[in-house]
Amino acid sequence: MIITNKLLKPLKEAKYLNVDNTDRYRPILRLFYLNYEKLKYWMYLEEVYEELKEDDYFSEYTIEQCQQDLSVLVSWGNLNTIQDTRKVTTLEEFKNKKFRYQLSEYAVEIERLAIHLENLFVEGASLEPSLLERIRYNLSRLNNILEEPAEKIYSWWNDLNNDFVRLNQNYQDYMRTLNSVKAEEMMQTREFLVFKDNLIEYLRNFVKGLQQNVDVIGHYIKKCTDENINEILDMVLSYEMSIPRMDMDTDRDEKLIKERLKGRWQSIEEWFVSKNGKEAEAGKVFDITNDIVRKITRYATRISEMANAGANRREEYYKVAQMFNKCNNINEAHRLSAAVFGAESTLHLKAEIERETDSINSGVYEEKPYVAQITPRTRTYRDKVTRTGIIDRTKEKEAIRLAMIEKAERERKLLDSYIKNNRLDFSKLPVIEPYTRDIFLVWLSKALERKDRNSKTEDGRTYYIEERVGETCILECTDGIFTMPSYIICFE
Repeated sequence: MIITNKLLKPLKEAKYLNVDNTDRYRPILRLFYLNYEKLKYWMYLEEVYEELKEDDYFSEYTIEQCQQDLSVLVSWGNLNTIQDTRKVTTLEEFKNKKFRYQLSEYAVEIERLAIHLENLFVEGASLEPSLLERIRYNLSRLNNILEEPAEKIYSWWNDLNNDFVRLNQNYQDYMRTLNSVKAEEMMQTREFLVFKDNLIEYLRNFVKGLQQNVDVIGHYIKKCTDENINEILDMVLSYEMSIPRMDMDTDRDEKLIKERLKGRWQSIEEWFVSKNGKEAEAGKVFDITNDIVRKITRYATRISEMANAGANRREEYYKVAQMFNKCNNINEAHRLSAAVFGAESTLHLKAEIERETDSINSGVYEEKPYVAQITPRTRTYRDKVTRTGIIDRTKEKEAIRLAMIEKAERERKLLDSYIKNNRLDFSKLPVIEPYTRDIFLVWLSKALERKDRNSKTEDGRTYYIEERVGETCILECTDGIFTMPSYIICFE
């Protein structure tokens, strides 16, 4: 693959297909395309406006809007424009710039694609064995085609490629429809049995044509030497380059055309001939088509079996109903039911049932029913949560709140007992608990993290830190001895 500038640049010519005013741009370009097919290449603003006004959708359309839309399409490269100076008689008329508009090459191809997409489901795809026969005939002339003039070789090459492209695309599109979800659903209906035979016969005719032509085509391809192929491609390239075109970059286009010609021949060769242990594409086509035929037959057989089974089952049910109708009492009906249904498909339920009697002569109809709760055997199953009312826990919450307030008050008094004259000197503290030590260290760290060494306690008391530079102190706790710098916490 070669990355070119054309591949990298944005395709602004297709912008008109999906913008705010698409409902105006598309009819304008479709009008140009319809006139293009009639060999009318140039149109004036007034002609475009009059054509659009004939439709009720453009009843409120103005000529100023038409002029604006044409200018936008020109800026996107969809239309080419030239100033018409043939009928200009005054300088004022020349300044008004009366333009003629023509559809660009990109816009022509985009409109062709749009029309093809609009008629996609109308045209449909098909399998044509005649294309294989035409390809076989063209390839049979492979070794003798060099004796023909260049224009005939060019025509022969185009016919061969067009037939091959049609064969490949039609087959792919047709198989895509047979493997679609819609086709799968249709194959499972009884209506499918109506045209099942015609579809199978159609596919088998294609397979038959494939078998008759592939080996012969592969023989013609193998028989031709690489020198002959290269010579044919060079003559096709030479004739292609000799066709005069107005916008042709010779150096660049010649290289691209040569690579395209070689790629097309390689595709034809890989389609019909196995090389380097790789199966030919025709063999894959043959297998895929046979798989489709087998799938169709399998679905049709299943539908027929279901229809026949339903008919036989109805007769059996009717016969069994007559037998039950002839029973004299319920016990006789129970025995008949056990013989008809119970013996063939018995459902065994295993449970720990507490029986009221151990008698072996007691039947299921004489004992009380047992209710068993069955839960789904899935990983996502969860027991339903029992819904309960909201319990009033106001008293419990109030008791917890008072207990927390009381505890905080006790802790505050304990901490205040270590503060003398609004100063907490770590070097003069007695043996303290770990909890008290942690609170003092938290106060210390909070203030030391600030530049001004000021902070607040949890109850809003402001303090700052003093340090005896170079001195240390020993803080004794119940869980050990802690050596630290000599700090003093001063409260305001």
